[in-house]
Amino acid sequence: MIRSVRTPLAVAAGMFLGLSVALTHGVWADRQAAVQMSDDMGSLPVKDLQTFVEILNRVKADYVEEVSDEQLFESAIRGMLDGLDPHSAYLDAEEFREITISTSGKFGGLGIEVQMQDGFVRVVAPIDETPAARAGIQPGDLIVKIDDAPVKGLSLIDAVKKMRGDPGTKIKLMVVRQTEPQPLNVELTRDIIKVSSVRSRMLEGKLGYVRISTFASNTGQTLDAEIKKLQKEAGGELEGLILDLRNNPGGVLNAAVEVSDTFLDSGSIVSIKGREADAGREFNATAGDALGGKPLVVMVNTGSASASEIVAGALQDQHRAVLVGAKTFGKGSVQTILPLQNDSAIKLTTARYYTPSGRSIQAEGIEPDIKIRPLKVSQVEDNDLTPITEADLSRHLENPDSEDAENDGAADEAKPTVDSPEDLKSLAENDYALYESLNLLKGLVISGRR
Repeated sequence: MIRSVRTPLAVAAGMFLGLSVALTHGVWADRQAAVQMSDDMGSLPVKDLQTFVEILNRVKADYVEEVSDEQLFESAIRGMLDGLDPHSAYLDAEEFREITISTSGKFGGLGIEVQMQDGFVRVVAPIDETPAARAGIQPGDLIVKIDDAPVKGLSLIDAVKKMRGDPGTKIKLMVVRQTEPQPLNVELTRDIIKVSSVRSRMLEGKLGYVRISTFASNTGQTLDAEIKKLQKEAGGELEGLILDLRNNPGGVLNAAVEVSDTFLDSGSIVSIKGREADAGREFNATAGDALGGKPLVVMVNTGSASASEIVAGALQDQHRAVLVGAKTFGKGSVQTILPLQNDSAIKLTTARYYTPSGRSIQAEGIEPDIKIRPLKVSQVEDNDLTPITEADLSRHLENPDSEDAENDGAADEAKPTVDSPEDLKSLAENDYALYESLNLLKGLVISGRR
């Protein structure tokens, strides 16, 4: 989800469904350079151009309906870019104007990141606290119908236009999910999406939790503020932190670098390499770890894409964090927006990015250090049976170190702890992966103390 512009319509891993656009960032190409024709006319494929003109004339003359030159040329351009990769695209003047709108973290729509797959719209990830998330849309869902109209044959942009609309209006999606035997019919109500990219809370004791749902331009600063708030709640210093990047489709490249730098003292974060050797760039960490080296657990899944994978890859390669969850999405390319003279633009894949160890995660993803399968935990009925221990046995030996040995082992009763059994049980039932991540973080904290 890394791109060269800030946009609520389209993002590097796909497209956000909104009235304005998602958040991305990069370097704008010079307008004149974007449209400059080569002076070396001999380098143009003359025969191929002649074939193109011949086909153009045949279509104009013989197609069943009259088609304008403008429509034919635009269709040809869209086809040329769509044929490159899933993320390159042509943006007409209206789409480009929408992309160039500077957003404030609010936009209208459903709140999902999508891309095309085998002619259908594939969900990369829903955004937290949006109509899509509330309706139970999941990463990997295939949208096959929009308001009873088949998606097959539509371009991604056309599908996005059908799904956008005024806040308060309803839309029906038919979704195919790998774990369900039949397609699901989901009704959603479009809404104004207010994306809070960073949220935090204390889990227990001095262990904190931070959730980053997207990488916006201010995510790095917001993360710093949330960590300071958690440290204050912990009495001055956190003992460990869980960073939740699940279902985070990415966003601003600089934000991913800032988030990684928050937990690193030095070393590479990410490098970008294009076709030309001089087009490469490397981002390095600066001194200062917000946690002071305390344990860090990063949660990822198949909905963690692009900028999320930059953070996960940097922290994993630098041995700064333990990654838990499922293999990530595998979006390892960078897109640049190139404006054209007719107020349109092209979104072109111009580079790949590499983790500190030099690996490309394009179409591969990042394997977590510890895999956690998505499980649903249900409560076992309490039968009021208390397990028998040594202290319950008749004539058991007393513990000479007990403060109150004459009380028949009563001093061995469990002391109150910072853990709330009810809270932990609820966490296990509602978010098993987070429950296991918390247990792992506790183990890392205990190991560090020893």
